Amino acid sequence: MPRSALALALLLGLVGCSNPKSVSKGDAPSVTASAHPPAASASAEPADAAVAVADAAPPEVLAGADFGAQAKALFRIAACAGDAPLPAGLDAAVALAHCKELSTMYADYKKGWMAVAMPFLAKLVPAEAPKVVVYPFGGGDLLGALATYPDGVEYTTVSLEIAADVRKVDALKNAALAPTLARYRMVLGKLFEKAHSRTDNLDIDSKSPLPGEIVFDLVAMAVHGYEPTNLRYFKIKDDGSLHYVEQAEIDAGDQAVKAGKKQRADVDDDLFAHVEVRFKKAGAAAGPTKILRHIAFNLDDKHMKANPRLLKYLEAEAHPKIAAMTKAASHLLWSDDFSIVRNYLATHTDSMISDSTGFTPAYAKKMGFVQDTYGTFTWPEPFGTVDVKNAEDLKKLFSTNPHTEISFRYGYPDKDHHGHIVVTHKPGVVGSIAKDATRDGG
Repeated sequence: MPRSALALALLLGLVGCSNPKSVSKGDAPSVTASAHPPAASASAEPADAAVAVADAAPPEVLAGADFGAQAKALFRIAACAGDAPLPAGLDAAVALAHCKELSTMYADYKKGWMAVAMPFLAKLVPAEAPKVVVYPFGGGDLLGALATYPDGVEYTTVSLEIAADVRKVDALKNAALAPTLARYRMVLGKLFEKAHSRTDNLDIDSKSPLPGEIVFDLVAMAVHGYEPTNLRYFKIKDDGSLHYVEQAEIDAGDQAVKAGKKQRADVDDDLFAHVEVRFKKAGAAAGPTKILRHIAFNLDDKHMKANPRLLKYLEAEAHPKIAAMTKAASHLLWSDDFSIVRNYLATHTDSMISDSTGFTPAYAKKMGFVQDTYGTFTWPEPFGTVDVKNAEDLKKLFSTNPHTEISFRYGYPDKDHHGHIVVTHKPGVVGSIAKDATRDGG
């Protein structure tokens, strides 16, 4: 049975289901969890052998409070997937109507974008690409990360938006259910249509009783056939290692708000800014786990210098090389105000996939990269101010490189609504399409 049909079938039997209790592992033995679990190597054992090993391994004890139950409830309510019951008091008919519409949106997106874009993107990724993916300016776009690097094991997205408190799902009132889900469908429709997350779309969290960043990530999991298993919050320590937030810290924050000593927004910024969600193939009893870490951080040089924790985390020895991507990033990497994150990407990747908002031709050349182009680019989409010299250089790059047309958008279109992709790579580090001598004009 297709996943969307299964979700709808489950909905029909939801009336009268009890509300699942909140699950927390705050009292579980606190262990030091690795900030950077080892990525799968290119020489890993066959998939069936890896699953057998995973089946035999004892459950991992995770540090910090685990809100996997809330993640699964939110997955069920907002993303229309998983087998968690609808919490008591919420209208099953409203949820069913939401899932019917969302099921159609999923099907259209899979057919209209994923079925076209993913086979093409697969040809751009080198066979030896690292399994650790870093996506700056990528908040709310696990959808794009999974489409670009489906074989990744660990995904890090960074943007200004905090993850927010997933416990909001426990307090969701029935009166808010219909308008909340309707607003998410509207925003998800824009996301599916444009294939990137806009900042004004991500702002939904401040106006919603549900955590927007997490909803978008859970929808991405549902679309790509995954389901969440664990959700924890973390802080980045001075040395770049991670501290997973304990239940006692959350309780203390709640008490401070209740006593009027702190504002709710300040507590949320402190405790619920950065989130880790572990997820696996839907319906699999066991098997490989993927990890998403979303980090709320201002990536301009001023903030990176004032607070070097993020860079220390990203530069951990466990991650000498990454698979990089960016899109719809307001051309911020073109600016020297973002030189630190730009240099981090350039020195830690051998290949990056982007739209026009990746490295400029001049910077790529300076750092020893070459750039392949796909689609058509005439000028940046009218979105803020862009450097004219860099725009002219990119236009020239597209006009002189061999041409391969693409029929989908990846991030921003150009000013004439053309889709385009730039692959920035070290010489010799290329995907299969770059090795194909039959490219149009090549």
